Amino acid sequence: MSKPYPTPHIDASPEDFAKTVLMPGDPLRAKKIAEEFLENAKLVNNVRGIQGYTGEYKGSRVSVMASGMGMPSMGIYCYELFNFFDVENIMRIGSAGAMTEKIQLMDIVIGMGACTNSGFAAQYRLPGTFAPICSYNMLKECIAVADEKGASYHVGNIYSTDNFYTDDEGLEEFETSARLWSKMGVMAVEMESAALYMTAARCGKNALSVCTVSDHLITGESLSADERQNSFTQMMEIALETAKRLD
Repeated sequence: MSKPYPTPHIDASPEDFAKTVLMPGDPLRAKKIAEEFLENAKLVNNVRGIQGYTGEYKGSRVSVMASGMGMPSMGIYCYELFNFFDVENIMRIGSAGAMTEKIQLMDIVIGMGACTNSGFAAQYRLPGTFAPICSYNMLKECIAVADEKGASYHVGNIYSTDNFYTDDEGLEEFETSARLWSKMGVMAVEMESAALYMTAARCGKNALSVCTVSDHLITGESLSADERQNSFTQMMEIALETAKRLD
C-alpha cells in the first residue's frame, strides 16, 4: 500500500514536522518566524509557495507553516498535518479585526470559540449546530504565557467569515454586522479559526487561534501591510513559548 505522503499539498515526511505547528496565513510570516526565532530552521515544505519550516525554540522542536487565506485553505493544510504527518497541536497566529470598542489595535485576541457563517460543518452531517471550540490545554498554557509577558489580551468568541468582500459592501454594512456580533460577546473577525477547530475536533487533535488586532471595524482604524507583517512580535513570542510548554 502506498504511503499517504507526500500529499498533494505537502511534500514532506512525518518526521519533518514537530508535534506542534504554528500556522500564520502568510508564507512570508512563516519565513520570518523561522529565520528570527528558530535555531537550525530547515525548509520542509514549499509546495505552491506555502513555506513550512522546522527548527528549535529554546531547545524544543517547533514547526511553522503557512495556512493560506480562508477556511478552505486552512481546512486542507490542517487536515493533512493532523492525519498524515502526526501533528498533535496547531496554533493559528494571524490578524483579526476588532468588533468592540473594548479592544484596541495591537491587542491580542485568543479564540476560545469560533462562530462562523461558513458551511464547513455541513460535511459532518450533524443533526444540529456544532460549536467549534479550542483545546483547553493549549488555551490554559497560552493564557499563562500571556500573563507572564504582561500582554494586553482578550479571551472569548471570535467570528470566522467566508467573505472578505460582500455584494452590499460598505463601511455601514460592516459596522452593522460587527455590532450585531458584538452584542453576543464576539470580539473580533478573521477567516480561518472555525475550520481549524472543527478539523481538530474531528481528528481528535488540538487547536488554538491567537490573533493580533490589525484593524477595527467600529472605529475604522487599521495597520498597514508592512506593520501587519513586521510588528506582531509579541504574538509570535507568546505562541512560541506556548509551543515550548506543549513539547
